Amino acid sequence: MTITDLMKELESLGTEQNRKIYQRHGAGSILFGVSFANIDKLAKRIKCDQSLAEQLWQTGNADAQTLATRIADPAAFTEMMLEQWLAVCKYHGLVDQFVSNIVAKTPFAEKLQLDWYTSEDEWKGRAGWLLVGLNAMEGASQPNEYYLEVLAEIERTIHQEPNRKREAMYNTLLGIGIRSEDLSQAAIATAKRIGKVAIDHGDTSCKTPDAVAYIQKAREHYAAKGVPKKRSVC
Repeated sequence: MTITDLMKELESLGTEQNRKIYQRHGAGSILFGVSFANIDKLAKRIKCDQSLAEQLWQTGNADAQTLATRIADPAAFTEMMLEQWLAVCKYHGLVDQFVSNIVAKTPFAEKLQLDWYTSEDEWKGRAGWLLVGLNAMEGASQPNEYYLEVLAEIERTIHQEPNRKREAMYNTLLGIGIRSEDLSQAAIATAKRIGKVAIDHGDTSCKTPDAVAYIQKAREHYAAKGVPKKRSVC
């Protein structure tokens, strides 16, 4: 499949309704409005194709770039390439897809997490905190002391950070809270000291969940089933 053929197919799958929804979430004006269900179908059909992924990424089209994160080969990325791709990300949804589907699966994830999470740049900072949150949710073998230090950093800086970085920090707080019973108590205590966290979700129906209630409910639900591999907090 050529990039020309694929872009035509993406365009045919786009809808005006989806364009409006994605734009309200910050996707910008260059997109077709392709549903995630259709992007998933295309990714399953194409499978792994690094060359095509790079061409899709270069289009600047949000739908094409989202698909690129699904078909790219994490093993093909150098640290410099990851930095270059992140520099192109200008909205939180694409940052999340890029980090979850590519960065987290590379051998550079731990180093980049440390490099990015302290960044004052909104998108780089979000990417770093998303990596921290993914580690918390997916059972990485970090001791509790590590996550207690993360909670302390969240408490110290969250109110001063850019909006979408702040959101990722808040989601990390929730992730740590449902990781284990010991950490849930520490996360709840941290959330109470932090108080209300203001997150601007734009012109959407997304709401910031109450951290204490969210953690308590999630811990009850997953006590017998284990922590899920992924979660979505709008």
